[in-house]
Amino acid sequence: MIRDWIEITRTCNTSRFKNPKNADFISRWLMNIRVCVFSMTLLSALIGIVLATGDLHGHPFPWGITALVLLGLLLAHAANNLVNDYYDVLNKVDTDGYVRTEYAPHPLLSGLTTVKRLWIAVILFDLLDLAIAIYLTWMQGWPIMAFAATGLALSVFYVAPPLKLKYHGLGEVAIFLIWGPLIIGGTFFALTGHIDQATLWATMPYGMAVTAVVLGKHLDKRDQDIQRGVHTLPVILGERYGRYAMITAIGVFYASVLVLCATGILKWPALLVLISLPKAWQVARVLRMQRPSTPVDAHKIAAPFIPKSLQEVFNPDGKEHFPLWPLWFVVWGVWWVRSAGMWLVLGMIAGLFL
Repeated sequence: MIRDWIEITRTCNTSRFKNPKNADFISRWLMNIRVCVFSMTLLSALIGIVLATGDLHGHPFPWGITALVLLGLLLAHAANNLVNDYYDVLNKVDTDGYVRTEYAPHPLLSGLTTVKRLWIAVILFDLLDLAIAIYLTWMQGWPIMAFAATGLALSVFYVAPPLKLKYHGLGEVAIFLIWGPLIIGGTFFALTGHIDQATLWATMPYGMAVTAVVLGKHLDKRDQDIQRGVHTLPVILGERYGRYAMITAIGVFYASVLVLCATGILKWPALLVLISLPKAWQVARVLRMQRPSTPVDAHKIAAPFIPKSLQEVFNPDGKEHFPLWPLWFVVWGVWWVRSAGMWLVLGMIAGLFL
């Protein structure tokens, strides 16, 4: 069972059960909330925590507030994923045969839960988040509630009417704001009680990195999104320029870190992020390739980069496959952003000791 949880955390799937409804309760809900993408939220929060640590000026580190912030952000991400899945079913975007239903079990369409239970979970998560936000607002001031309310609005209206940001080429902008200024800046404010312009600039590289990943996801779903009238940026720009947009976002991530180091906003050890450049180069190579047509072809391209710890997932019973198929570009994006985010955080931590 624990191996199932680890596999779901990595791939949003469990290979042990042909029918995901047969998995244990925890495994089913880990798939429902798509825990495999939580690493991006954790890395955003960690960047905010490291920035705040450098601004404490000898004051004790607020361990309790930090724990509440992390819990609140993960609950918000879980609720957001459930709401997105609900509205995509309601808007007839998520249907049998759509990419979302093939790379991982869909909470509703796969029968992992019901609409009633989904909304009970969303309400529970949001009530806990509200309690955390009220407490942190009492501790640090009203901007905490402003950060929380803005993040909630962008998350809900990403797919919900009347705005449906994802449907009008604004979803990528919302993603940048949430995983950049709102999560990183909000975490910084929660720990320090203030925020400045330099900190807001420091939120931008990782916000751009997560945007690159989402561009990859929208590239994977582009053809089907065209049929459903979902106008993501890759739909608006076209296949070719959508790929260029993802490459550009990755390039802006590195360029912005260099600029922030040059201006002293980040300490020079943050340049450890350049260790992830080979992975970025591989993602750029993949974006210039023709998309594979089968999971076997996808496995052959990915095989040199599969760690030993995941060999069983990618090659169960000697049968090559690609566990998140038909997702392709976003898988490479997540593979890159986990490395880039980790090295950025480690570099920033090293900068604290200067």
